Amino acid sequence: MTGGQRPVVVCHAGTAIARRLAGHPSRPRVIDDPTPGEPWVVPENATILITQPAAGWGRAPVAPPPGWPYGLTWVHTMSVGVDAMPGWLASTLPLTCSRGVTAGAIAEYVMAAVLGFDKSLHRVAVRDGDPWRHHTLDSVAGKTLGIVGFGAIGQAVAGRAVPFGMRVMALRRGAWAEPPPAGVVPAVSIEDLLDKADHLVLALPHTPASHGLLDRARLMGAKPGLHLINIARGGLIDHDALADALDQGILAGATLDTTDPEPLPAGHRLYQHERVLITPHISWTSPAVEESMATFALDAYDRFLSGAPLRNRVEPARGY
Repeated sequence: MTGGQRPVVVCHAGTAIARRLAGHPSRPRVIDDPTPGEPWVVPENATILITQPAAGWGRAPVAPPPGWPYGLTWVHTMSVGVDAMPGWLASTLPLTCSRGVTAGAIAEYVMAAVLGFDKSLHRVAVRDGDPWRHHTLDSVAGKTLGIVGFGAIGQAVAGRAVPFGMRVMALRRGAWAEPPPAGVVPAVSIEDLLDKADHLVLALPHTPASHGLLDRARLMGAKPGLHLINIARGGLIDHDALADALDQGILAGATLDTTDPEPLPAGHRLYQHERVLITPHISWTSPAVEESMATFALDAYDRFLSGAPLRNRVEPARGY
């Protein structure tokens, strides 16, 4: 921004971040609006919008409303993904997201899922009165971990899996501009991963191009015994086909932090499936994540005001 104009910031991200913004040396006028009815409707004098999908973007019109973007010059969403935001948001003005901020927490969730699946401590735990029996635990060392999507999350997962002695294979959207990290082998296709992985992690954005990536044909052709972990978006998987692949013993298990729809309808067979663990989209959480997201948003705010290149700018053509 130029000319000494005082920023007017509409904040849907909660009082804590609104207070931090209000204390910024630029002395912005902050409109704290955590539960907007229509988040795309802002005062005409607003210049910056800090928002999140939960603010109600799922109800957004298919086309920009009359007058959009009003006086806005930049939008930042506290979320990592932007698939819940309308496409016109990023095509009409700069949109940035919090991609990478929660990568560490999500990577820990993935490793907990891998270790929990192979060690199965909950199945061998002894309680009072139980027979004291010997069990041989499985090992993650030597297993192949496939990662679909090698952005910040995929890289964080690989960085934790390699020291456990796992063989890591990764598939990314574009070409490898530089050699992969030590211990990581590039995969040539999703079929390559499905054929070789013992654990397969979905860590890619949900876009029209990736919707239904794991369809019936791919799931039924997977390596027997595969454990699927989804920390991305539920729309990447055909859930009926997933249930059938589990029932037929092709997949040995699934850890799902996200589903389609979210939550699944009451009575859905995946809820009761003995080989499925479903968590309520919490892999990204940690005691420090709210502070980390707020710090990232303030850094983005500083960059915008100073004219520095924006980090995590969403590319409309890619959808992330």
